[in-house]
Amino acid sequence: MTTTFPLPAVFATKRLPSVGFSPGQRSRGQTGAALLHSVDAPDKVAAVADSDQELMKRIGQGDRSACQLLVERHLDRMLAFAERTLGNRSEAEEVAQEVFTRVWLHASRWKPTEARVTTWLFRVAMNLCLNRIAKHREVTLEGRAEPTSLQPQPGAIAAKKELSWHVNRALQELPEKQRIAINLCHYEGWKNREAAEIMNLSLEAVESLLARGRRGLKEKLSKIGPELLQGEA
Repeated sequence: MTTTFPLPAVFATKRLPSVGFSPGQRSRGQTGAALLHSVDAPDKVAAVADSDQELMKRIGQGDRSACQLLVERHLDRMLAFAERTLGNRSEAEEVAQEVFTRVWLHASRWKPTEARVTTWLFRVAMNLCLNRIAKHREVTLEGRAEPTSLQPQPGAIAAKKELSWHVNRALQELPEKQRIAINLCHYEGWKNREAAEIMNLSLEAVESLLARGRRGLKEKLSKIGPELLQGEA
């Protein structure tokens, strides 16, 4: 049996589901149910220019308003990264939710000398996505239906939306490490060496993944229509 608890208000605005914890799971003397059980009022979440590092320090001390602020600052990027990696919005929401749950539970153990906060967040999100991809692969090998990938939305006939759908579908067909490298460097704007740190790979390995991933995308998109390659090279 798991214990669920409400997430910060910003999570509710993104329509994310509740998180579950086993009854014995605790952090800093609090149960999962106690985590953010009462959301701080908006005026308590000061819109100050605290660094991510300072917010993590405060979260490690049990500061809920700092956790709320960190969520507001990075939730959209976590969602976008996970959705492009998994090709599934609901799973992306679950991944983003788990990322920030881990922030709350493990912030006291985070060390600024090991990685920047954003690097750590993306690394956690990447590992959660890879775990889900591996589980889906196991399910598929067992002969069950594979999860539905991104599908074109009803009425989405504009050229820009159609292009985005084709590119996203082609991205989902790449091997996961190529997909993540392109996701980080092309969509999220990380430099190659920063992506290498997130992926725990050498710079050369990431550059190789990017080169192969881009070739793969070009091949897939060229089969649909050469015009799709404009701006995607």
